[in-house]
Amino acid sequence: MTESPEPRRALTAPPARPALPPGRRRLALPPGARRRWHRHPVLRFAALVTLLAGFGLLLLLAPPDLRAIPDAVDRLGPFAPVAAVGVGAALLIVLVPRTLITVAWGALFGPLGGAGYTLAAAFLAALLGFAVGRWLGRDFVAERVRGRLARLDGWFTRQSIFGVITVRLLPIGGFGLVSYGYGTTGARLLPYLAGSVIASIPSAFGYAAIGSAVVSPGSINWFAVAPASFGLFATAIIIWRWRRSTTGSASR
Repeated sequence: MTESPEPRRALTAPPARPALPPGRRRLALPPGARRRWHRHPVLRFAALVTLLAGFGLLLLLAPPDLRAIPDAVDRLGPFAPVAAVGVGAALLIVLVPRTLITVAWGALFGPLGGAGYTLAAAFLAALLGFAVGRWLGRDFVAERVRGRLARLDGWFTRQSIFGVITVRLLPIGGFGLVSYGYGTTGARLLPYLAGSVIASIPSAFGYAAIGSAVVSPGSINWFAVAPASFGLFATAIIIWRWRRSTTGSASR
């Protein structure tokens, strides 16, 4: 006597996701577009170039008006330092020159306060610019650079804090642009951040003191200007080391 087979269980469809209420629809890329975005570094690198070009065009067509900042600082009261750091970082990210921000912050907060808030903004902007450059441009650079560019990328990968200071002190681009560029290289995050802040110290104190002296002539704090001499000293050392390495390479 044969046993009758057990009846198969009916397959039930998984429960449908509840519909989102009106006004809260998810904005997401289609699966195919999402895969192309992550798999094709060219698209991300093109987005980075477009972003930087847009910032540059915006800076040319609609430069920031810093004259309205003093009134905003008075309204913020005790929250003004936090706003100074945040606004300063945002301006650096959109490629506003750091000199302009430092002079304005020095005029508003004095030489020491202006320099301190500018350095905090520089740290935050360096971190954000590095993260964006690393996400959008690193894969493209790592896959396509060859020859001398590959050796240059290897130099950035091995770079110490002194190397970052060297690059930051060279007149090769604005603070924000260099931050994005560093993200596309194999540079390590901690030496990059430390070198970026250290290289910003001389000009931060110097230009903040100048901004303070503009609104309060005769009240300049020379102790605040003293760190600016470090920039001249560091630049002289960098030139000496570069000439020495060039002479050594030529003699071999």
